[in-house]
Amino acid sequence: MALVKLGSESGIALPEILFWRQLPTVPLVLLFFWSQGRMADLKTDRLRQHGKRAVIGLMGMVLNFGAVTLLPLAEATTFNFTSAIWAVILSALILHEHIGIWRWSAVALGFGGVIIITQPGDGHIPVLGAAVALGAAFMIALISILIRDLSRTEQPLVIVFYFSLLSLPILGGALPFFWTEKTVEQWAILIGAGLVGLLGQFLLTAALRYGSVASVIVMDYSGLLWATLLGYALFEALPSTTTWLGAPLVVAAGLIIAWRENLVRKKVRPPATL
Repeated sequence: MALVKLGSESGIALPEILFWRQLPTVPLVLLFFWSQGRMADLKTDRLRQHGKRAVIGLMGMVLNFGAVTLLPLAEATTFNFTSAIWAVILSALILHEHIGIWRWSAVALGFGGVIIITQPGDGHIPVLGAAVALGAAFMIALISILIRDLSRTEQPLVIVFYFSLLSLPILGGALPFFWTEKTVEQWAILIGAGLVGLLGQFLLTAALRYGSVASVIVMDYSGLLWATLLGYALFEALPSTTTWLGAPLVVAAGLIIAWRENLVRKKVRPPATL
């Protein structure tokens, strides 16, 4: 996300960043499977589900990267944390999961933290930026549920591969309208964003294969430390006072959600036998 913000501030349009962010994934994943003699593993019987994940994932990327261009890095990252809160709401609406008082209280606590950070009417956080960031978090929660479903039958790299493969034609169609000549520094930013993005997608997808959605999303909270350090090192920006006050509430909400989901899973699943 820091590389995306650097690219945007250097004059690269968002559709270009998205295209080059996705492009390295396809050849690198193909090269990996070919070198392992496992090209047959890329075959899938769930192309429709991959297509749905690609469309929603692309919408999420637009909002996620857009939030970083509109907000300071730490604030954009903090808003991202509300994805755990959205995951609870979506679990109730889509999966018809029973949500107890603890998790609904965590939802209220998390959104209370968002209100403290944004300070409606104060103007220090752009309304558009906050709305885009909250929309991005909602999409991340929705995408996580889709990945969780795909992971029942698909390998993590296969999910990552089809996301990039199916989203590239859409991004490629928009590229001619935003193309600009690049400096060496801008190319380095784009290549770096693509490689780091591929690694991040793989690790997230692999994590969702073995853990619950909310539990995995909670691990993102370490990102606030990195966002703060990178925001200061690269952009000379530190989180505002209201962010320091509101962020702990958002993080606490996510931790409560993870704790309660862990208890629910223990009640539903029988003990494992060694």
